[in-house]
Amino acid sequence: MRTSRSEQARDTSVILFGMKRPAARQIRAECPSKLCRLLGTAGVFLLFASALLHAEPLECDLTDYEPTDGLRAEMLDGDLFVEWSGADANRLRATFGVDESQPVVRQLAALSRAGHWAPLARDARPEFYVAEGQRRISQQQLNPMADLGREATPDIVESEKWKVFWDAPLNVPGLEGVNPGLPRDPSEVTRSNVRYEVSSCRVRRDGIRLEVSFDGLQLGSFEGSLRFTVYRGSSLMRQEAIAATAKRSVAYVYRAGLSGLQTDDYQRLRWRDVTRDWQHYRFGGGANDDPVPLRARNRVLLLEQNRGTLAVFPPSHKFFFAREIEMNLGYVWYRQLPDGRFDIGVRQGEREEMYRPWGASEEIWNKRVRQSWRFAEGNFALYNAPAGTMQRMAVYYHLGAGNAEATLQEVLAYTHGDRYKPLDGYQVAVSHFHTHFAEQLVDAGSLDLRPPWISAFRGLGINIAMMSDFHGDGHPDDPGEIRFREQHEYFEACRRHSDSDFLLMPGEEPNAHLGGHYTLVFPRPVYWSKVRAADAPYRASHDRYGTVYRVRSAEEMLSLMQSERALMWQAHPRTKGSTFYPDTVREEPHFLSDRYLGGAFQTLPADLSEARICEQRCFGTLDDMNNWAGPKYLIAEGDTYTKFPSDEIYPQLSVNYIRLDSLPAFDDDWSPVTEAMRRGDFFVSTGEVLIPAFEIEGHEERKVVVAEVEWTFPLEFVEIVWGDSDKIGRRVQPTTDLEAFGSKQFRLEFDASGKKWVRFAAWDSAGNGAFTQPVHF
Repeated sequence: MRTSRSEQARDTSVILFGMKRPAARQIRAECPSKLCRLLGTAGVFLLFASALLHAEPLECDLTDYEPTDGLRAEMLDGDLFVEWSGADANRLRATFGVDESQPVVRQLAALSRAGHWAPLARDARPEFYVAEGQRRISQQQLNPMADLGREATPDIVESEKWKVFWDAPLNVPGLEGVNPGLPRDPSEVTRSNVRYEVSSCRVRRDGIRLEVSFDGLQLGSFEGSLRFTVYRGSSLMRQEAIAATAKRSVAYVYRAGLSGLQTDDYQRLRWRDVTRDWQHYRFGGGANDDPVPLRARNRVLLLEQNRGTLAVFPPSHKFFFAREIEMNLGYVWYRQLPDGRFDIGVRQGEREEMYRPWGASEEIWNKRVRQSWRFAEGNFALYNAPAGTMQRMAVYYHLGAGNAEATLQEVLAYTHGDRYKPLDGYQVAVSHFHTHFAEQLVDAGSLDLRPPWISAFRGLGINIAMMSDFHGDGHPDDPGEIRFREQHEYFEACRRHSDSDFLLMPGEEPNAHLGGHYTLVFPRPVYWSKVRAADAPYRASHDRYGTVYRVRSAEEMLSLMQSERALMWQAHPRTKGSTFYPDTVREEPHFLSDRYLGGAFQTLPADLSEARICEQRCFGTLDDMNNWAGPKYLIAEGDTYTKFPSDEIYPQLSVNYIRLDSLPAFDDDWSPVTEAMRRGDFFVSTGEVLIPAFEIEGHEERKVVVAEVEWTFPLEFVEIVWGDSDKIGRRVQPTTDLEAFGSKQFRLEFDASGKKWVRFAAWDSAGNGAFTQPVHF
């Protein structure tokens, strides 16, 4: 589809220098370069003529494009011109072309409130880079198999390796004992920049979004296409490589952005550092050989010029894979080139960095140094890329017509400022953190020392933190006095650092008697040991601590949970130390009891071909559990270690919104928290999608799932999932007709005959989501 020259002449849109050829007076009015103003009209057209010698007319298939208000695409003078209504009905523009088979972003622009077009980028090439390694299973997964007498056959290893946590495919030679088949050979690791062989493009409208795709992308072993997506009602543009590899066992990280931007077009690069202070770079320094990682708060880099600002940032959660810590590795970058140009984009590190050890005593300091080293050398799992899966390697741009400060606020609105939005009638809860809380305070000589992770949690808007001490700290296997004394210190530390709107619940990951790893929480402080000598009683009265328990079997563990109303759930089900769990215990009394809450939810593994976070392992486990037994749930967990306010915790965490009008004090009964969880009266969220209300209407077979949903990024789809004790069913309703920053009540009807349970979920276009717990009929 091409326009005639007469139609081009009638076009009244402003196209910037080096991108389009409208009337000369419009060029002079909008040209961002001092050179344009010096040369005048004749000189501008001479420059255009020179540029055209290297440009190729772009052929675009617009068959799947249908015009709609606020979303326009057309071919103009051999380029694809896109205009859309952004946030607050602001007008935005992008022009795409091809030079020597390479796709080019000829223009990005935003219309300012003063009525001026802000030229945000010109003649930039979409950049991608990938580092690939070989995926291996971990010894941590193989150990439960051996304990269960399961043979690690090639088929089982092939299946289970894609659920790995302890793997660092780019670390050569690797940390002995973490994975089989070490040392790694340097030939396993390859690093590649993108190559293009583009001759045409395709334009497709899906609801109120527009997709522009270019085939002919090659990125290491990956082959596929380049896609840009814009969204009516949003100032976002998404750039992504959508590609698959034919190689087996690929794990990878990527870098993405724009290459060849002109330094003369911008005043400076700006970002906030980890302390939230503004930093900048004005160009003019020496050229860089490699990308310069920036430890930017909120993962945002801003390119500021006189009339507007272009923001660059990664997807807020889908970009991240599970780690032991949340240290900011520098997720945005720039690179100054020697010819007055520069590149910018987003990146993942290629290895972990050692977190800061702590300890007042030499013993504890050295212990934490060894732990930090082990994390750095053995754990950096990257993304999974099973052969044939279409991986989506994305970067976002936000086209702002204001300065850097205003544009940053517009970007932060998508993540509520990296805080979990408070909802009336809910408390925000997280669980499973190995901060070694009590050990640190006892080592420092004061239970009143305030560790930095408390401020980090509170800064995220978290109300309840269920901790997991005695995991590499203390004496968890002591049968009595030492264990009880350390528990007392743990309880007292939690008491002192809780207050009227922040509750620390002293949980644990005991991993004893019940199979696999599990999180355990009580509704009050309970003294117990998972070790019992033959002559010691199961339950006894202690002079200082009152009732104490000593447990040595699964039966006694279940009895303790029932008598003290505790809850447990399988930590990282079907991976790590819970490989083959809960499957192995699905008929055991503790699994069938109402004390077994379900399993944990976290980004493990990370696979960018999946539409949902932890799509197969987490939701596969959830749906199977509910087909096997009564109500079982997924609980958002962190499963990370010590943290600092300078860390980027938000993108690597999901939370539980527990329906609870008020927060119990530490010295109160915490059962309102645990009983709400036991009823499934909570939903899990990454923060950008919320489900403040959910219910099921109807009688007998005809039922309606009713859910109130709020979102920030444009919503992708909502769904209901059900089971019948054997199979899983799903109904997905696309939501690509909805703009960003919206709310809506969804009503999804379904035939409940023969169904056992149903749940609801909503996912946005950036891969963020929220889901309710299954409701049994």
